[in-house]
Amino acid sequence: MRAAVFIERDGVLADSDGGNGTAGKLEEFKIRTDAAGALRTLREAGFLVFATTNQPGVVSGKPSRRELDLMHAMLVRQLGLDEVLVCHHESDDQCPCRKPQPGLLREAARRHGVDLDHSYVVSDKWIDAELAENAGATSVLIRSRHNGSGHHDFVVEDLVAAAAKILEVAGQLGTLRVLAPRKKTG
Repeated sequence: MRAAVFIERDGVLADSDGGNGTAGKLEEFKIRTDAAGALRTLREAGFLVFATTNQPGVVSGKPSRRELDLMHAMLVRQLGLDEVLVCHHESDDQCPCRKPQPGLLREAARRHGVDLDHSYVVSDKWIDAELAENAGATSVLIRSRHNGSGHHDFVVEDLVAAAAKILEVAGQLGTLRVLAPRKKTG
């Protein structure tokens, strides 16, 4: 079993010029290239690294499925992610993969051999802290106006601090030594 870090796409790994926090078109999608160093640190420590996102706009074509796939291919390539996990459903659909339900994380755990009890969810939004709690993972919130007042395990200033907190906690728990080292490519 491997430990993983699940990171909210919008507001943490990418920004949007679209105005509502999520890109409706490819040209509105702006990857935060400054995230690469923190993600590299987590990968080098042995963590799998995933982006997570609810994208119900795909049903109405904003963005189109093709544009969304291109956005996510760019994220994976530029930030070295293992995968982008997406729920396309509206909240009224009561889908088990729509955050804060744990379906996305449970599916990743099944497919990639992830131990959710030793995994982390990083976000600037309360819904992802609730996701972490529902999945049995640890939440690390990046301080923002979207944090809410619900459950959270840790609150930090930015993604670099989130990565440092994860390494600190995993080290204290003794789980860093059980992480399988990542194979170097290229």
